[in-house]
Amino acid sequence: MSLVLQNIRKVLKRDGFVLFRDYATGDLAQERLISKEQKISDNFYVRGDGTRAFYFSDEFLTNLFKENGFDTDEHFLCLKKVENRSREIVMNRRWVQAVFHLGCGKSDLKTEGNVKELGMECPEPAIPIKAEGNANEFDIDISEGIAFEMFGISSSSEEVVELNINELHFKINVVSREYQHTCKSTGLMLWESARFMASVLSENPRIVSGKRVLELGCGCAGICSMVAASKSAQLVVATDGDSKALDLLNQNINLNLKPSLFAKLITMKLEWGNKDDIDSIRRMNDKGFDIILGTDVAYVLEAILPLFETARELICHRRVDDGGGGAIKDEEPAGLILCHVPRRVDELSILSAASRYGFKLVDRWPHTETTVITSPDIINKWFSHGHCANSLPTTNLSILYFYSRV
Repeated sequence: MSLVLQNIRKVLKRDGFVLFRDYATGDLAQERLISKEQKISDNFYVRGDGTRAFYFSDEFLTNLFKENGFDTDEHFLCLKKVENRSREIVMNRRWVQAVFHLGCGKSDLKTEGNVKELGMECPEPAIPIKAEGNANEFDIDISEGIAFEMFGISSSSEEVVELNINELHFKINVVSREYQHTCKSTGLMLWESARFMASVLSENPRIVSGKRVLELGCGCAGICSMVAASKSAQLVVATDGDSKALDLLNQNINLNLKPSLFAKLITMKLEWGNKDDIDSIRRMNDKGFDIILGTDVAYVLEAILPLFETARELICHRRVDDGGGGAIKDEEPAGLILCHVPRRVDELSILSAASRYGFKLVDRWPHTETTVITSPDIINKWFSHGHCANSLPTTNLSILYFYSRV
């Protein structure tokens, strides 16, 4: 930061000013990042989308400018209580704004008590807030975001991502990148593994054709489920445990799917390990599912066991042919496909949980020398032709294919 201020000193005119506005310590977003263990150093954090955020204290900010030859003209800590009416909660937003000018680095300005509370006792907001038709600044939903609160800019928290997957075209509503770091649910975003797996399903319709398909943790996009429904799956059930993700998912399905396919694509709430949710899906489909699919769902260690437990309860139980004549050879075993970017959960933990609930790894991509697989040609055939063969991902994606053992 000092280097930035030194560069500003070189180009700033003698009578020029530096106008500063940024997050303050104690802001709601900082508290969320602390709870998610995303701290890099003192008051410095990484958001979920990889961008960085620093939260300034009064002392740090004034000392930073003072040490680099600036005097303080104004310095305010701005407080605002933001009401989320749908959740019936009130949240505290905090930011600092200040004015500095070139000087000798000695300022007599006292900043103690320079606190402006927007929409409360302060007769004029420290920052212009455009809230048409709303005289009370307090009654603003947090969905307007920090851009609205800090800079008077109202912007949508959603954006549209356009995807072309072979002959299929999608317009998917997701939470915009600006707001993703404030989301508790990862299901409000579109992940690369979902894009990739949707392309695989599109070019290899045999994976889902005529089958009952369950997608775990599909989030708001549901592109794999929509592709499966478009590729002659008998039944597709798209699930997620987050109600907001499901609301947005239903919007995306209505926006993108042909009306003739609505009857075969069902959305349902499913928290892994939740008996009531599992029973609801069983009542809807008591035959079990031929294919269970999950994209980027294996990133929290504590969720791995419930994931496989849930898959075990809902998969169609058919005997795997082990050569002993105990299974019907012409009938393909039900499969669980996981496509993900390896993050905080190592593959050994995934395989251990899978084995505990009766799943056997029969193929993986890419192949590794340390993993023993019994059917190495299942996934390779998916990439033997077409778009998938020419556009393999550059990121560290992994596909695991399991059979359910009786």
